[in-house]
Amino acid sequence: MTGHVDFRVFVEPQQGATYADQLAVARAAEQLGYSAFFRSDHYLAMSGDGLPGPTDSWVTLAGIARETSSIRLGTLVTSATFRYPGPLAIAVAQVDEMSDGRVEFGLGAGWFEPEHQAYAIPFPDTAERFERLAEQLEIITGLWTTPHGEKFDFAGKYYTVVDSPGLPKPLQVPHPPVVVGGLGAKRTPALAARYASEFNVPFVRLDTLKTQYERVAAAVADAGRPADSMTYSAAFVVCAGRDEAEIARRAAAIGREVEELRSNSPVVGTPAEIVDRLGPFIEAGVQRVYLQVLDMSDLAHLEFFAGEVIPQLR
Repeated sequence: MTGHVDFRVFVEPQQGATYADQLAVARAAEQLGYSAFFRSDHYLAMSGDGLPGPTDSWVTLAGIARETSSIRLGTLVTSATFRYPGPLAIAVAQVDEMSDGRVEFGLGAGWFEPEHQAYAIPFPDTAERFERLAEQLEIITGLWTTPHGEKFDFAGKYYTVVDSPGLPKPLQVPHPPVVVGGLGAKRTPALAARYASEFNVPFVRLDTLKTQYERVAAAVADAGRPADSMTYSAAFVVCAGRDEAEIARRAAAIGREVEELRSNSPVVGTPAEIVDRLGPFIEAGVQRVYLQVLDMSDLAHLEFFAGEVIPQLR
């Protein structure tokens, strides 16, 4: 089972990163054999000064699409509060074309109120955000899958679509893979079962992950889908090193304590330690791991993990 764990690189550019910083990570990840470069979709730093500032996820991925050739590209996850569903469907379809079909589309309800306040984005209550997410998933996938020459219509509580040609179509057929994630007990698994080909749980302990995967697997079965039609993924902060000194140096570079990191992530420590600690997560069903890389300047970290950890899991 361990032979199929897929490793991806996941960055948090709202903490302060230029386009060039992100491109360097994406190119390194591609060259080192990671399967994808993903980024968060946030507009405000959650700690620190955030300099030089945030970057727009789909603008950034469009640029990276033209400067890479094989690595897959996506968001974990775009917030449904940030854009109207029609323009978002157009933007993602366009980046899919620009990348020659390498896009994956993560969409969530949004949660970080200060970024909405800082950039004039409405932030409705939790119930409305989830309803809007559900309508956006239906509209975006509906626009993408409407046959050429036919029209798409939708009448929801928050969005109405009239006579849309559903253009442009994404390059991938029927559309880019959709990623849904989170810890909601009912709505989240149901939305994943209806729309997603990948379900992601970010930064959780093993028992929480098992519970959520079981809920999603049940929802997938209820939807009449084959069990293996869903890919189960997780995200963890990465802090790997040859020895304690290197691990401590990498932890200090991201302003974290080694013991805190070890208690919260299985991809912290030496290669042997990481392989051991990932084992139970892989047994619990994790097929894909997003390595949250918080120090984008440390490309040697990516190289070390690719060279010393990943081969032991093949």
